[in-house]
Amino acid sequence: MNEAATVSEAATVSEAATVSEAAGVVHFVVPDAIDDPQRVSGGNTYDRHVRDGLRSIGWDVRMVPIAGGGLLAAQVLAELPDGALVFIDGLIAARESVALAVQSPRLRMIVLAHMVEAVALTWADRVIATSEWTRSELISRILVHPEDIVTAYPGADPATLTRVAPAGGRLLCVGVVAPHKGQDVLIGALTHLTGVGDWTCTFVGSVTTAPDFVADLRRTVRDAQLATRVNFAGTLAGAALDAAYGRADLVVVPSRTESFGMVIAEALARGIPVIASRVGGIPEAVSSSGAGMLVAADDAEALKTALREWWVSEAVRTELTAAAVEARATVRSWRSTVSRIESVLHDVSQSRDVSQSRDVSQSRDVSQSRDVSQSRDVSQSRDVSQSRTGVWA
Repeated sequence: MNEAATVSEAATVSEAATVSEAAGVVHFVVPDAIDDPQRVSGGNTYDRHVRDGLRSIGWDVRMVPIAGGGLLAAQVLAELPDGALVFIDGLIAARESVALAVQSPRLRMIVLAHMVEAVALTWADRVIATSEWTRSELISRILVHPEDIVTAYPGADPATLTRVAPAGGRLLCVGVVAPHKGQDVLIGALTHLTGVGDWTCTFVGSVTTAPDFVADLRRTVRDAQLATRVNFAGTLAGAALDAAYGRADLVVVPSRTESFGMVIAEALARGIPVIASRVGGIPEAVSSSGAGMLVAADDAEALKTALREWWVSEAVRTELTAAAVEARATVRSWRSTVSRIESVLHDVSQSRDVSQSRDVSQSRDVSQSRDVSQSRDVSQSRDVSQSRTGVWA
């Protein structure tokens, strides 16, 4: 790791140590599947790292798991004492926004927004977004006060370097097998690449969430005679997931929507290059590493062209792989994520006297905070049509 990165990490640790002196109690409201190995998601992974990270630096994190259709979060929060510090997963906050707003005058409430939901969160003391794209979208849609939302990027666990094979034929696609993850786009591209290289593609992720979608994918694979090349491995975690990354030469992220792209961070932590959709927060995940190509979302033709270039050009494979190896030193740690969140927890815990209960119905109109037409246009990411077949991100 370079000197600048070392100094930055040292500053993060120092900051965490300073804030932790005032660590206290936080009630963490999360979906009940947070630890379910069969219901793996980026949101659950993020929540677990935050929970474990805060506990490791002295916080008393009291988990409040909420089942879909089960005990409502608002009912649980009604039993908490005035002034309690509450950290709420965005899925719960979106589902129960109105009821939670009723509790907000007497509680200190922070929402963790993993994605953009069409629900106002102006009742929250603070909102934490997992990417700048998510933050910008929430602001531009007038769902939060601009001054009340900060970004805490996901991190990645330290990982062993993957030795990418020279031919680059082993593809890996990680994520729940469902329409929003775009596995059909990748399979659609691969059906036109049977004569290019001796490739294989492994899909890692739950195949039970969208069974009809999975059935259609399997039918396409069978009809295209790709059964010996395409493998649906199901949900993997721990050593099994590490092994899947260890056998990959290229990680493909064909998502139609994505708030950040934690799979990309996991790939770069192992020195694996990526081809991904230019959508949502994915360009931030690839950043300026030079370790990936970005293509138009929901465009099998664009993805096919990028994959063809990867396989036919040794120079492209060499360049992307070298950049991915170098990017390992710049991947964010979960420690920095937790430090950022802890700072917010500390600030909110000291921010206001809840005895001076605010009338949420009189909160100022966020539309008056700024002209949203002047918001940064997140669609201005570099266009793959302007360079080769993809953006060298």
